[in-house]
Amino acid sequence: MDVSFMYFIQQMLTNPALLVTTLLTLGVIFVNGWTDAPNAIATCVTTRCMRVRSAIIMAAVFNFLGVFIMTQLNASVASTISNMVDFGGNTHEALIALCAALFSIVVYSVAASMFGIPTSESHSLIAGLTGAAIAIQNGIGGVNMDEWVKVLYGLVASLAIGFAMGWVVCKLVTVVCAGLDRRRTNGFFKYAQIVGAAAMSFMHGAQDGQKFIGVLFLGMAFCSGQSSVAGVIIPVWLMLLCSTIMGLGTSVGGERIIKSVGQDMVRLEKFQGFSADLSSALCLLLMTVLGIPVSTTHTKTSAIMGVGAVKRLSAINFGVVKDMMLTWVFTFPGCGLISFVMAKLFMFVF
Repeated sequence: MDVSFMYFIQQMLTNPALLVTTLLTLGVIFVNGWTDAPNAIATCVTTRCMRVRSAIIMAAVFNFLGVFIMTQLNASVASTISNMVDFGGNTHEALIALCAALFSIVVYSVAASMFGIPTSESHSLIAGLTGAAIAIQNGIGGVNMDEWVKVLYGLVASLAIGFAMGWVVCKLVTVVCAGLDRRRTNGFFKYAQIVGAAAMSFMHGAQDGQKFIGVLFLGMAFCSGQSSVAGVIIPVWLMLLCSTIMGLGTSVGGERIIKSVGQDMVRLEKFQGFSADLSSALCLLLMTVLGIPVSTTHTKTSAIMGVGAVKRLSAINFGVVKDMMLTWVFTFPGCGLISFVMAKLFMFVF
């Protein structure tokens, strides 16, 4: 399989399905950087450790580095996404179905926003790929359950481990700093939280960037007549392309999201913000190394809830938990069904 950049450009110019797949994938990566990445810096901004624009620039840089560096060190998340479904041996139909899966993410996201249903690009991607695979294989034989079960692990782990780590880290910080002067510790945690936000941005890129690298890589394989990417090394130029697009998306901003995550859920002090950033970054690192795709938004929000629980459970806005549950309830069947229908339609038309 030729994975050179020039071959990719040639194929894109001669294959409309690959061109559409590439544009849709890069578009979703851009939107992910725009809407998801601000979660990484939300606590840092709302505790006044950094100004919004400076934090966004920092997040863009570390999102870029996260995608690029982590994919070279450990591309297991990208492999999980690539191997999660089987589109069959007809690579022409497989490419069309992949295009339909990405298109369904756009359709679902727009429809969900109109009805006020919370969404997750990560879950939409997984649901879209699954629906398209079922459509092209006419059954669940298109789903690799050994890989798909990692998604189920991720749903539970992103909440349970994120919450537990948030509680433990914040409790340790509280005990260690109990007898120290608050003004001096605030000065330390101001800079510590900036480091934590940078780590969280890095891990956001490592998790979410790899998911979409896996999709684009799969599209390249289909175009080359291969039904899988097993044993093929992800090229550096693809890492650079996806990380750059995510960094550009992050640079657009997301001040409303920053306010929602950093202020509306739990009112945080600087040491609490540091605890939330560090614990969520550690949780994401663990999930990335294990090759388990998770929602970075859900991981961060569960860590913030764990931090809030150290003080008292009533400090948590449990409406956020309801939104996360609604995301699971609607996204997997909703986006999966749209993808199934779109894949059938696309294969009939094209």
